Amino acid sequence: RAMTPTFLSPEAAKMGGYSVVASPTLYPGQTLRARVAADPANVQPVSCRLALNVYNEKDDITAHYGPEVMLEPGAGHDLSWRVPDLDGYPIASVGAEIGSDSRAEGAVYLNYLTWDGPPDLTLKRTSGGSFWKKAWVDGVDHFENGDENEGFRLIQDEGVGLILQGTREWTDYQAECDLTPHLAVRAGLAIRAQGMRRYYALLLAPNGKIQLVKALDGDTVLAEADFAWQFGAAYALSLQATGPRLQAWINGQPLFDVEDAKRPLTGGAVALLCEEGRVAVSSVRVQPVS
Repeated sequence: RAMTPTFLSPEAAKMGGYSVVASPTLYPGQTLRARVAADPANVQPVSCRLALNVYNEKDDITAHYGPEVMLEPGAGHDLSWRVPDLDGYPIASVGAEIGSDSRAEGAVYLNYLTWDGPPDLTLKRTSGGSFWKKAWVDGVDHFENGDENEGFRLIQDEGVGLILQGTREWTDYQAECDLTPHLAVRAGLAIRAQGMRRYYALLLAPNGKIQLVKALDGDTVLAEADFAWQFGAAYALSLQATGPRLQAWINGQPLFDVEDAKRPLTGGAVALLCEEGRVAVSSVRVQPVS
């Protein structure tokens, strides 16, 4: 499976907290790898290919397939397939499909199935369906669809809220988004997020500041600059991690370039942050470091 379900108990739901329907672990841009072998006693060759089940605009499942190979009796094959762009829809499950034009008795063995590599995708509000939204870990008070000019909105009534998507295996990557703050104390983009209080974030901060913040046992400002941001204006935020090196841009202009050598966060999800206010985001682009 490519999604790991997580559920809140009734007691936890009454107490509050963030919920998630399922956490995707496989994303476009990553490479699927598998080893398959046909039993020597098989009477005829069969076809084999990697397969993905992906949520669609009707919240149903659509199958996507990798390259097909023919397995002769007794033969083995290494399958490899880079997951293609899926237009923002999350992956529900992954496996291998065996086929034949006629009845074929026998066995095919799956020795392993794994994936690796950085993601390369755009997380966005899709043209239909709800699973694009359910794939995010929702740690804000209100996570809403935007209007025709917005992708989606985050609203946090008190304190800091985040929505997150990704895995600890995401190490070196770049994330960017167009973000519009509405009456927020702070708002921004985070990478290598390992929870609600562990991340690197590029934040529009009070008093006309923009900050690169490390959240780990409290917040540490790694870099800060003057930036007269305004409510209702859109800003292109970009944040990249390569080993201990962190680079940040705003509206395409270089902003920060620092190294975090003291207890660095080495991997984690991409996230959006809102502190006491409302934030609109069109989409989030995640890609390998160039």
